[in-house]
Amino acid sequence: MANTDAVLHSRSPEETFTIGRNLAARLYRGQTVALIGDLGSGKTCLIQGICEGLGVREQVTSPTFILIQEYKGRDCGGSRTPIYHFDLYRLRSPGDLVDLGWDDYLARSGICLIEWADRAGDLLPAGTITIRIEAQNSLERILKLSDGEQNPKNGANP
Repeated sequence: MANTDAVLHSRSPEETFTIGRNLAARLYRGQTVALIGDLGSGKTCLIQGICEGLGVREQVTSPTFILIQEYKGRDCGGSRTPIYHFDLYRLRSPGDLVDLGWDDYLARSGICLIEWADRAGDLLPAGTITIRIEAQNSLERILKLSDGEQNPKNGANP
């Protein structure tokens, strides 16, 4: 992976959650975070940590059947910021994301957290931070964070 900025190792769901909470300290309005990994790899756990770090007080669950969940939080600068949590697992095509109002969400300058982001095709904005999660066993994960210049669909530079 050419643009990997960091490779992090998690030995438990608690550590994955903590990695997310720590990542939140670097997120600001208008930023998009794309999560890619197999079913059960820890995408939702990581997002739960990110949301806690962003000050979300509601329970954070994967919006698998509704596709998007909205939360209120604060970015790394302390500004009130909407958090948009997408789960694209059930998407049939990137066109479904457009039908959901994808461009409208991006224009709102919130923080977009996207599970199954590889299903968005080429719709992810420039500068998207990509996190690939690889399960090593039932507890351990390797998280590969890219610098936002990579196309999450195929792992290549645009």
